[in-house]
Amino acid sequence: MLLAQLKIESLNLNLTDTGIAIGISLIASIIVYLMYHLFYGRQNIGAGVDRAFILGGPAITALFLGIQCSIPLSLGLLGALSFVRFRTPVKDSAEIGFLLLLIASSIGIATGTYAIVVFLFLAALIALTIQHLIRNRFSLRRYANLVISIDRDFYGTIEEGLNKFLGERLDNVNMKTLSVMDGRVSMHYQFRKRPSFSRTEFVQGLNNLTGTGKAEIFLGLPD
Repeated sequence: MLLAQLKIESLNLNLTDTGIAIGISLIASIIVYLMYHLFYGRQNIGAGVDRAFILGGPAITALFLGIQCSIPLSLGLLGALSFVRFRTPVKDSAEIGFLLLLIASSIGIATGTYAIVVFLFLAALIALTIQHLIRNRFSLRRYANLVISIDRDFYGTIEEGLNKFLGERLDNVNMKTLSVMDGRVSMHYQFRKRPSFSRTEFVQGLNNLTGTGKAEIFLGLPD
């Protein structure tokens, strides 16, 4: 009974209120986790930061609930946290956005500003949905990659035809690198694919131009 009546006087919270806040934070963390995998996770180029979402949200909420109980505690704890370093780097800037969403929602729940948290999630969901719907139509920076490796002696005979072939079938073709090693020429191109682009027809056309088995072709297309 004594524990049930325990009060956090400075916040006027009992154990029930604290449990509710941490529970809501857990739900918010799960939502952030699902949003991450729905809109970003399939790209599979991050550092696996999503593995910390489900535990991170309730932990941040509990941390800020505790900080609000004591000003000396908050100053000392924040000072100590400023020295924390993590060895795992954030490999993609998109991960920072989801981390900020998790932190902001956890702090909002800890301070009882639930309306701000709801509006934050709605705004994030709308923005990510719009981005998902238009990214295939407006691929501003989503370049595809093409690497072709052929014999050096054969390269001179097909250079003009190869440039014409690529120009007729691809948009914004740009040769990034050209290297010669061990008697072979390797060319790295970046381009934007057209809506009617067919991977199979394109590779078959390259093989017909260069001769089947004479060229090594790597084609990397964005989602």
